[in-house]
Amino acid sequence: MTAANEARTILERLGAGGPIWSSDGLEVRSPIDGSTAGRLAETADLEPVVARAVEAFHAWRRVPAPRRGELVRLFGDELRAAKDDLARLVTLEAGKIVSEGLGEVQEMIDVCDFAVGLSRQLYGLTLPSERPGHHMRETWQPLGPVLVISAFNFPVAVWAWNACLALVCGDPVIWKPSEKTPLTALATQAVFQRALARFGDAPEGLSQVVVGGRDAGEALAADPRIPLVSATGSTRMGRAVAQTVAGRLGRSLLELGGNNAMIVAPSADLEMAVRAVAFSAVGTCGQRCTSLRRLLVHESVADALVARLKAAYESLPIGDPREDGVLVGPLIDAAAAEAFEASLARAAEQGGEVVTGGGRLDRDGIYIRPAIVRMPAQTEVVMHETFAPILYVLTWSDFDQAVQMQNAVPQGLSSCVFTDSVREAEQFLSAWGSDCGIANVNIGPSGAEIGGAFGGEKDTGGGRESGSDAWKAYMRRQTQTVNFSRDLPLAQGVRFEV
Repeated sequence: MTAANEARTILERLGAGGPIWSSDGLEVRSPIDGSTAGRLAETADLEPVVARAVEAFHAWRRVPAPRRGELVRLFGDELRAAKDDLARLVTLEAGKIVSEGLGEVQEMIDVCDFAVGLSRQLYGLTLPSERPGHHMRETWQPLGPVLVISAFNFPVAVWAWNACLALVCGDPVIWKPSEKTPLTALATQAVFQRALARFGDAPEGLSQVVVGGRDAGEALAADPRIPLVSATGSTRMGRAVAQTVAGRLGRSLLELGGNNAMIVAPSADLEMAVRAVAFSAVGTCGQRCTSLRRLLVHESVADALVARLKAAYESLPIGDPREDGVLVGPLIDAAAAEAFEASLARAAEQGGEVVTGGGRLDRDGIYIRPAIVRMPAQTEVVMHETFAPILYVLTWSDFDQAVQMQNAVPQGLSSCVFTDSVREAEQFLSAWGSDCGIANVNIGPSGAEIGGAFGGEKDTGGGRESGSDAWKAYMRRQTQTVNFSRDLPLAQGVRFEV
């Protein structure tokens, strides 16, 4: 069965098959075989979408937070029931292997569980007042409609990170998915509608999907009725969103590019490092923001590690991600393959030596051979993130030099070190160690858990989503003072008598 036919069957089963055909709409192709899964009519008028979200906010903010959490709990139940279908659709539309598709939907379920607990823990502070008979406190209030612009590589999980937290915080959500993966968004919305039906009294417009391209995202980001824009994508896109939102003094939560490194020390367990590199650099065909791009290896173990990696890469099963045993599926589209090939050509011009990989497979869909390239230095091509499975290998002789190399790129998302030295591990995690938002020891840079706040620094945008106290981004802080005395003293000893 073609990927397109299978996708349409699943959409019908999930209750999202009706709107997928339009005479001149947005064409959606599966990267697995290039077949057309649908043509979607783009959302023509954004005004009623935002208006509905504003009206929903006026009602939803009055609902107690634990009751809002109940809706997210029901959504988690519906995701569990639809997990296999939705995961399969992620594979069909984004090209992920089966276990990664299942993992992405499980991540949504896990975020639902986290958000349900959070709905009873939107805590504030009690503050001491310098004025007798006064009580000060800090509370968090619902913010307003939240716009989520998601990327193709995690077509549903990143939306869930934002949406589940936003909903328990009292905020409606407008979702502008990538134009490359809108079918999974429509399917997720259909699953969410089932939860709404069971919940019973939620306002209309609590969750809406907008189908469209860059113009739709730009128009929504510019709307002053949307106080928070959460955008995942390239650094170029993030800069545009940030400038638009800042121009109206709104808030932006940005999850942008990564150029993630692994430092391998002489004491490292090389077998563990090989396994970590394989998933981090090749998983999702190198199309994760946390994918491993740079391997910084001590000169004493570099040859041995590269030899093991070469053997591992050349044994990788590449093909239809629906098939058992396949570990590397397709790139998302032809443009991604062209960027892959162009970066390899630039690497060669800048002194790089391809150890293995490169080139396309002769079959339907966009399949390439993941590449390992030894580089003489961190040249221009190494400093740039190519969203494809290219691993640049560089060597170092001093640990301080390795950390400096790790931090020398514009991006600052994820990082890791493989070492058995406590000193090296702790230095890597210190204030003068990794400058990234995520820093791991003896774990690859990819595959973060939902309990920790996810995000990075520098060109990665500075945003934080999912766990820890990331919920505060979706609320507004308010300092409150109550005078329960019969006097009216002023702070700082100011006297003003009338």
